[in-house]
Amino acid sequence: MAYLWKPESGTFSLSDLADDGLVHHFETQEAAEDWLGLFYDELLDKGVEEVSLYEEDRLVYGPMQLRP
Repeated sequence: MAYLWKPESGTFSLSDLADDGLVHHFETQEAAEDWLGLFYDELLDKGVEEVSLYEEDRLVYGPMQLRP
């Protein structure tokens, strides 16, 4: 199984996120959540406002706002 954070709203470019290494697939939900905790500032800087976590094509949860 692979987990993936998908940007849901904002002024981001998917290709820019990928070029900057901000598009990842994770083996576990825990690894995906840990990664988001480390990189949410970078996602905000790239224009991502909300993300959702998917396991393959199944929505796990979200959308979740990144700004407090």
